[in-house]
Amino acid sequence: MSQDTDGTDARGRPYFFLSYAHTPSYDAAMDPDLWVHRLFQDLSDHVMAMTDHPAGLPVGFMARQMRLGEHWSERLAEALASCRVFVPLYSPRYFRSDMCGKEWYAFSRRASRASLLQQGAAAPAIVPALWVPVRHEDLPHAARDVYADHRAFGDDYAAEGLYGLMKLRYLRNEYERAVYQLAKAIVTAAERRPSPAGRPLDLEEVPSAFEPRTGSRRLRIVVAALSTRHELPPGRSPDCYGPSIVDWNPYRAGDWGGDHRPLAEVAAEEVRRLDYLPTIEPLHEAAGEPLTGEQPDGPAVVLLDRWALADAEQRELLARMDQAARPWVSVVVPRNRSDPDDPASGTELQQTLEKTLARTLQRGRSVSRVATSGVPSPDAFADVLPTLIQWAAAQFVRYAPVHPPEGPAVHRPRLRGPVPGITGPVEEAADDRRP
Repeated sequence: MSQDTDGTDARGRPYFFLSYAHTPSYDAAMDPDLWVHRLFQDLSDHVMAMTDHPAGLPVGFMARQMRLGEHWSERLAEALASCRVFVPLYSPRYFRSDMCGKEWYAFSRRASRASLLQQGAAAPAIVPALWVPVRHEDLPHAARDVYADHRAFGDDYAAEGLYGLMKLRYLRNEYERAVYQLAKAIVTAAERRPSPAGRPLDLEEVPSAFEPRTGSRRLRIVVAALSTRHELPPGRSPDCYGPSIVDWNPYRAGDWGGDHRPLAEVAAEEVRRLDYLPTIEPLHEAAGEPLTGEQPDGPAVVLLDRWALADAEQRELLARMDQAARPWVSVVVPRNRSDPDDPASGTELQQTLEKTLARTLQRGRSVSRVATSGVPSPDAFADVLPTLIQWAAAQFVRYAPVHPPEGPAVHRPRLRGPVPGITGPVEEAADDRRP
C-alpha cells in the first residue's frame, strides 16, 4: 500500500501533474497542444499499468482536462496540492511562462512545508521531462537545483526532446522508450519520495519560481531561550532544551513526533528556500548592532521561548530590543499547548511578555496574531514562518538606513550662469562623497 510520509494512504491521489507551456495558435482549426495531450495519455497508460492505482480515478493531471466553466485557478491549486509528482515539460517557452513558474513554486512550497514538519522529509518529487532541448545555462535557478540526467532516457531524447521524437517518424521507437522510462521515473519518485497532500495555494498570489534571484541576502535567526547548561526555573522540564540556547525546540514535548531538531535549524531551511542566507545565534550575541544598532546588516526573526523571560539578563535584552523598535525584526512565539508545564505558569509568562515587548507585539499583530500570541503546533509554525520572513525582509528594504562606503571628497564646481536645457535658478552644488 502506498503511504505518505505522515502515514496516510496515498491511493487515489494523482501520480503526476504535467506542467507545460501552452503554444500560441496560428491556425484556429488546429490544436497547438495536441502533441502534449498525446504524451499525457501515453504517460497515464504506462503509470496505470505499473501501479495499482484505483480504476476510475485520474492517474495524472494536465490543465487541458479542465471543463469549460471551471474555476481554473482553484482547480490547478487543488491538483498541485494533491499530486504525488510534479513533471515540468522543459522548453524555452516553459521558463518564460509566469503560470508555469507559479505551478512550480506551489508544488515546491508544499514539499518545503512538509520538510518543516517532519525531519528527513524528502526533496520535492520533481521529475523533469524534455519537450524541447534547453541549454543548462538558460535554466532558471529553480531548475538548476533539480537533478536531471536527460541522456538516461536515450541520446536521441537528449538531443531532440519528446517533441522531436514524436514528429520524426524514424525516431518513433525512441519516443516509446523515453516515455516508458519517464513513467518509471514518475512511479519511482512517487514511491520513494512521498509527501502528504498539502493545502491549495492561491496561484494568483504566489510568485513565480522562475523570477531571477538577486543573490543571497543575510537573515538572522535569533533564539531567545533557555538551555540545560544553565539552571532552569522551578517547574520547568528540560525536554525542550539542549546544551546551548539555539538547541531549543518546544515541540519536542507532547505527542507531536516528527522533527526533533532545534527549531532554529528548521527555520533556517525555510530561510534558504526563500533565497536568504541564514545565520543562527542566541539573543545575547545578536542584541547589539543587529537588533538595536544603527547599522544592521539584514532583517531578523526572533524565536522566543516565553520561559526565557524568567531570566533577568534575557529579559533586559528583549526590553532593549523592544525600545529600539526596529521594524525589520519579527518575533514569533512558539508555544506548545500540550507542554505539561505551560498551564501552571502560562498566565504569568504571558503578562511578562506583554510588558517586556509591548511595542514589538503590537507591531507584530498587524502581520500575524498567531505568531505573537503563541504558535500552538509545528504545523502552525510552518504556516506562519514564511510570512514573518518576507515581512522582515520587506521592512528592512523599506526602512533600514543605507550607509554608503566612505570615499575621497569630490568637489563639484559651482555653476554660474544659465545652463543649456535647464530653466529657472541653479543651486550651487556642495561637496559630496564618492563611493
